[in-house]
Amino acid sequence: MVRLPERLKSFVNNRWLVFVCSMWIQSCAGIGYLFGSISPVIKAHMGYNQRQVSLLGVAKDLGDSIGFVPGTFVEILPVWSINLIGVLQNFVGYGLVWLIVTNRLPSLPLWVLCIAIFVGTNGETYFNTAALVSCVQNFPKSRGPVVGILKGFAGLSGAILTQIYIMISANETSLIFLVAVGPSIVVMAFMFIVRPIGGHRQVRPSDNTSFLFTYTVCLILAAYMLAVLLLEDLEVANQNVLTVLAVGLIIIILLPVTIPVVLVFFMEPPPPVEETLLAETNKGEASKSEDYREEVILSEVEDEKPPEVDSLPASERQKRIAHLQAKLFQAAAEGAVRVKRRKGPRRGEDFTLPQALMKADFLLLFFSLVLASGSGLTVIDNLGQICQSLGYADTSIYVSMISIWNFLGRVGGGYFSEAIVRKFAYPRPVAMAVAQVVMAFALLYYAIGWPGEIYVTTVLVGLSYGAHWAIVPAAASELFGLKSFGALYNFLTLASPAGSLIFSGVIASGIYDYYAEKQAGLLWKYNGNTLPVSFRDQETPTCLGSICYSITCGIMAGLCIIAMVMSLIVVHRTKSVYAQLYGNLNRSNR
Repeated sequence: MVRLPERLKSFVNNRWLVFVCSMWIQSCAGIGYLFGSISPVIKAHMGYNQRQVSLLGVAKDLGDSIGFVPGTFVEILPVWSINLIGVLQNFVGYGLVWLIVTNRLPSLPLWVLCIAIFVGTNGETYFNTAALVSCVQNFPKSRGPVVGILKGFAGLSGAILTQIYIMISANETSLIFLVAVGPSIVVMAFMFIVRPIGGHRQVRPSDNTSFLFTYTVCLILAAYMLAVLLLEDLEVANQNVLTVLAVGLIIIILLPVTIPVVLVFFMEPPPPVEETLLAETNKGEASKSEDYREEVILSEVEDEKPPEVDSLPASERQKRIAHLQAKLFQAAAEGAVRVKRRKGPRRGEDFTLPQALMKADFLLLFFSLVLASGSGLTVIDNLGQICQSLGYADTSIYVSMISIWNFLGRVGGGYFSEAIVRKFAYPRPVAMAVAQVVMAFALLYYAIGWPGEIYVTTVLVGLSYGAHWAIVPAAASELFGLKSFGALYNFLTLASPAGSLIFSGVIASGIYDYYAEKQAGLLWKYNGNTLPVSFRDQETPTCLGSICYSITCGIMAGLCIIAMVMSLIVVHRTKSVYAQLYGNLNRSNR
């Protein structure tokens, strides 16, 4: 009979508790996705034009993606300290924005707000890095589902915080205050629980059931959020009903904690494996050189085996390879052959960031993300203005809607990409190529101006953008290892602001302001040249109609097709890698 103190200790050190607490942190840590709701507030209170708002959006994107510091620190500092740094940045950055917008501080230049939003949003990179690194190490055999669910909750955080804001029923600037305070409180509550705990030792047969329950909660949560949005859009719910709905939302988010509770308090603990692992560790210390030689010998087999071996039946092929391997071991022991030492790791092994940057596959993944996720982020950042240009007064509904579909895209992207690699041993980036085709269609739909454009664009862009951030981190961990996963992941996240800097900060804002000026009658001819009248001492013009963003969406649709081609190149180049990683698993399942 296991005593209560021992069960409590097991509960605190349970990898599922770490996973659930990471989900809670992520559910309020994706503060960057609320920019579409707070940017109209900042624009109205500060009197900015669209180009100035776009600069704030670029500052937010840079803060949301530049994570070199947490990516480096997570390898040398305790994980709780990474979360604490993020809390301080989030509170100070968005707290300063709230003070400026509410006139509690004197009016400050635009660059001050850019720095404040950069610092505040950069705190999110610390939360993401701590959660992802901890959980991927705790669930090394379930990277797709873990990354998809965690990134999904981060994408849904915009809708969750919006519902809590509606429950509070405060003024519009209170949303900025909630962004500054809410994530800080939640992260501080759980930052000592989220950490790597050697979760590979806690593998249970019930893990598949636990993941299935988590996916079920995710689907219920998404359906619940859509129902709440529908009630808000139809204006059939009063404030009391909205408050009850927000409380129900919080209860659904808390449901996954039943997994570690049941595993620890209502099931027998798994058989102890510590002694076995310790014995294996001691043996491993004495035979590191032998392990290294074995690893190199295995690579020699790939170089020495005849090409016709690959076409043989599986049983015969394994016999031939085993025979060749035995001969190489014997020859190496006798000194008859010199074992070649590789200059660097192969794909599927542990890379450092500089080593990964020398690989074409890593660069193709990065630039494919620049084009595709940069396009999706441009839509997300400008969604408030897109809705206003189409005549929708309440933009928060669509910001919440794209967060929900972003959430489903991440959860679904993790699930289906995992099915692809485990059932077919096919490269995970093929799912990324599919997502990019869907995004291209959505952007083209808006550019043409077909019926219901805002709904189709919101749903499909949210799905496809979210899928990227479930697929890419998992693929990077498979191709380039877990040792420097924090640095690799945070470098890849630079792709979104890199694309948004061009697509939103230059293309989208330039086209928007041009048509805003044209519609306001502020263009005039002088010596055959079209010159804009200064905005000074005049009300900031607003663009109306789908023309404000249709050209931009058409351009980005073409770029997404180019991104899809890059992803398919990665698929072609990594087929053999995924066959080695998952081929044996597929054969054993048969």
